[in-house]
Amino acid sequence: MTSVWKCIGRSACQMKTLIINTHLTYPGWSEGKLNLTFMDFAKTFFIERGHEVAETFVERGYNPEEEVKKHVAASLVILQTPVNWFGAPWIYKKYVDDVFNAGLASKLLLEGDGRTRKDPRRQYGTGGKMQGRKFMISATWNAPRETFNNPESVLFGGKGRDDLFLHITSNYKFCGYDILPDFGVFDIFKNSDIPRALEDYQRYLEKTLPVSLIDRNAVVTGY
Repeated sequence: MTSVWKCIGRSACQMKTLIINTHLTYPGWSEGKLNLTFMDFAKTFFIERGHEVAETFVERGYNPEEEVKKHVAASLVILQTPVNWFGAPWIYKKYVDDVFNAGLASKLLLEGDGRTRKDPRRQYGTGGKMQGRKFMISATWNAPRETFNNPESVLFGGKGRDDLFLHITSNYKFCGYDILPDFGVFDIFKNSDIPRALEDYQRYLEKTLPVSLIDRNAVVTGY
């Protein structure tokens, strides 16, 4: 695993972050530069704070068992994704099926769905082993920010991004992860301001993540 984790500036890194890029290339239309920009920004943010960072580019291929190991090693998993037709590109669904099935088979990510005949009080979705780890989505949208959580929205009728991403976050919650609020870059085709969005992303990371994930002087437990 040491070959996939990158750290500079310290003799020993304190935390590990996995960033998964789901971009799917459509030549001449969608080349992936914007999502790569935010992925690289997050990578630099964490490395400068003493983290090790592993990257997965789903489009380039992956080994499911290795991806399970990367998840187990990471304190934080970031999904960097464009929103294509109101979800991540289809290659990400295949990634989820491959990786989470491998994590179930090996019992590294979860062990069953949590229910047991010996204890009927155990709820569906409590079989995960990733408690204490965090998951977040960083997404690029054509949709404007104001279309979400807006009862007057013709399309969403008051629903928010949490509703739209439930099929993604539920996979991680099922495995025991804490789900962090998502970060979004909106209206990228008609009204984009990428420099400002990058500033917003830094503020988001500094405000949203637990101190132990961003402070190089924080006391780290569990590793």
